[in-house]
This record gives sequence, C-alpha cells and structure tokens, in this order.
Amino acid sequence: MMARLTAILRRAIEYWAIAGGIVLLGVVLVNALSLTSFIVAGSPFPGDFEIVEVGVAVAVFAFLPYCQLSGANVTADIFTSGAGPRLLAGLTAVASAVAALFAAFLFSRMHAGFHDLRLYEETTAIYQFPIWAAYIPILVSIALLFAAALITFVDALGGRIPEEGGPR
Repeated sequence: MMARLTAILRRAIEYWAIAGGIVLLGVVLVNALSLTSFIVAGSPFPGDFEIVEVGVAVAVFAFLPYCQLSGANVTADIFTSGAGPRLLAGLTAVASAVAALFAAFLFSRMHAGFHDLRLYEETTAIYQFPIWAAYIPILVSIALLFAAALITFVDALGGRIPEEGGPR
C-alpha cells in the first residue's frame, strides 16, 4: 500500500514539474509576443510583466518537488566526495528532514498569505487578476515538496540516495 502511494506521488511530482515547464514556456511565448509587438507596433504587450511575474513564480515552485525527489538541489559535494554510502545516506536523511520542516513552515506561511489576499481581494494592476489565484498551484507545489522530502527521507533511511541529480 505504501509503495503504491509513493509511486503515485513520484509520478504526480514528475507531471507537476512538466506542468511547470509548460507554464515557463508560456511565459517565454508571452515575452516573445510582447517583444514582437514592441518591434512591429511600437508598444509592448500590455501587462506582460504581470503574466511573467505570476508565471515564473508558479513555475519555480512547481520545480521544487522534483528537485528534492531527484537530488537536484544544490549540494556541497566537495565536502562529501570521499564519504561512504552510509554517511551520504545519513546526510541525505538529515537534509530531507530539514526540507520537510521547511516545506511545512513555508506551507503555513503561504497559506496565511493566501487567505489574506483573498480577504483583501488584491489584484494585479492591469488585468485585475486576483493574486490569490496564483497561490493555489504554489500551495500544491509546497505540499508536493513536503511529500518529496518525506519520500527522500524514507529512501535515505533505507540507504537509497538519488544519483547526481538524475531521476530515480
């Protein structure tokens, strides 16, 4: 049962990262459209900075769970290059526990921000897009980051660590 849930979460995290890539591709297309509009018509696409701001934030958060799951986070390999597998697994377990605590804290703070933005109905300047709506995929990303940290913690306790940032 637990192995099946872990497999489902791993797959969801992979698809979520792909969705983040699609959002980032959309941001690039908006920038290209804005630049083309500026070159051709003399004025950029209105509100392009709003779309870029929200899109990049959503995309970056969408990549975090996959980075945790695949071991692609920044590490100081110079200190661990000669370490044995047990020490590496122990360090990975500690790092995963810290990541889980950080994700839980970040989720609580972002959730509070989400409620405040809904309460005060803050919107973007040009499109009047409700800012709280961007928090929904970000909160999902943080929840998946927490799940990824738990998965990597359990894996590390079992002596399994990700390969140099590659997928498992």
